[in-house]
Amino acid sequence: MPRPTFIRPSSPTTPKKPPIGSGWLHELKLDGHRFQIVKTSRRVRLYGPGGTEWTRRLPGFAAAFLALRCRSAVLDGELVLPDENGAPDFDGLHLAAREAQEHELLFFAFDLLHRDGADLCPLPLEERRRRLIRLVSHTEIPCLHLVQAFDDGAKLLHAAERMELEGIVSKRRGAAYRSGDCRDWRKVKTAAWREANRERWRMFGRT
Repeated sequence: MPRPTFIRPSSPTTPKKPPIGSGWLHELKLDGHRFQIVKTSRRVRLYGPGGTEWTRRLPGFAAAFLALRCRSAVLDGELVLPDENGAPDFDGLHLAAREAQEHELLFFAFDLLHRDGADLCPLPLEERRRRLIRLVSHTEIPCLHLVQAFDDGAKLLHAAERMELEGIVSKRRGAAYRSGDCRDWRKVKTAAWREANRERWRMFGRT
């Protein structure tokens, strides 16, 4: 049985508008840090998007995922620190990680790439989501949440604008999980988020 390990993340393209039609699912994009949870029967490791391991920085947060109801798993998602109003606080996230304020962090899972020795990446998006929903619903971990999916990207983007969130990610139905640049995933950021973060992201080169 192959052991789960870090999987190079799928990176969305960045068009100006979300795709239309029934061939897509759409999720809110939270302003956090892309993360993978890699669980084996005895240990959990945490990885950033480039494969940098965060486990020693957040040992208590990692240990919480030992309660996942499976022998092994790889979860793709977003590490988020909510502010006092419940909105994602990107600047505070890195401060919390440095100061080991692990109890304030949340993980929003949006994909399940491996479970109990099986590579799930070749499966269609909808099947991976069904398995992820089943795993999360049977697990009691306070910091673990599921990213919801919606059918109408334009309406979801409008809602993200009203909530002043980062944007949305649209994913092609039926698509396998592909590492690296992937046209099956498309990220659209809200105008409000772009304007509010224009100077900061010019400095750091984040898109």
